[in-house]
Amino acid sequence: MALSIKDEETDRLARALAAATGESLTEAIRRALEERLARETRRGGAYPLAARVRRVQERMREFPVLDVRSDEELLGYDEHGLPR
Repeated sequence: MALSIKDEETDRLARALAAATGESLTEAIRRALEERLARETRRGGAYPLAARVRRVQERMREFPVLDVRSDEELLGYDEHGLPR
């Protein structure tokens, strides 16, 4: 299966990594991807964080509204952003 890299900087980085490690271009790219994927998996990646944030947002929606004033009214600023 072919991988086509069309970005010059990405190609340069891949070739520099292969030269620095003595690996083939394919091996250098594969190992770099494996290492990055392992790091993301260990830290949970971005998507689990987004899912946790969504769950918190959903729980917050269940709380009753205790004050019906707008955000601006609660903060005490007028329509020009000045304190009332």
